[in-house]
Amino acid sequence: MAKVFIVGGAGKIAIRLSKILAERGHAPSALHRKPEQAATITAQGAAPVLGDLTKLTVDELAGKIAGSDVVVFSAGAGGAGLEVTNAIDGKGLELAVDAAQKAGVKRFLLVSVFPDALRDDERNAGFENYMRVKKQSDVYLAASALGWVIVRPGTLTDDTGTGLVSAGAAIPYGEVTRDDVAAFLAELVDHPATNNVILELTSGSTPIQAVMLR
Repeated sequence: MAKVFIVGGAGKIAIRLSKILAERGHAPSALHRKPEQAATITAQGAAPVLGDLTKLTVDELAGKIAGSDVVVFSAGAGGAGLEVTNAIDGKGLELAVDAAQKAGVKRFLLVSVFPDALRDDERNAGFENYMRVKKQSDVYLAASALGWVIVRPGTLTDDTGTGLVSAGAAIPYGEVTRDDVAAFLAELVDHPATNNVILELTSGSTPIQAVMLR
């Protein structure tokens, strides 16, 4: 059993991940900002941990993370604007990395973004800032002393997951369901030897468990 601390615990991927982890016998905890989110988190089998990523200090977050085996960072601004993106996807990630190291956690999984995301669509300053911040966050984690995995999913959908994906250091761009991203993260939790690697992720034809066994 692993104790898994999920940052952004009320998000769409995080909620799915909590359910899978709990069903597998792990002990997920989920950091969330709004008190009313606690009931939904609890219903998925995770322990709700109230806290605002934009207001916590490193010491405060480290105290909440303490005792965990793995941190999963799945928080995101969700298009709320430049300042919120910088605060959550940027400074929030740095805070979580620093707190994880202070708490003695050895492993950190980050949900990032596919480099080709929406490149065929019209791009604005907010989107370009988002991509820049996500890249800087990847660099910050990779430079840390943690064992890390950066997962870069393609365009996210709410379709039912198939359990079949394509994953690798560099793969063609495509879509992937939130179900399958969550299942992929859960499988990473179950494979603690997989570290210091960037994995792009889309829907595909390979069972998620088989990807881990390569």
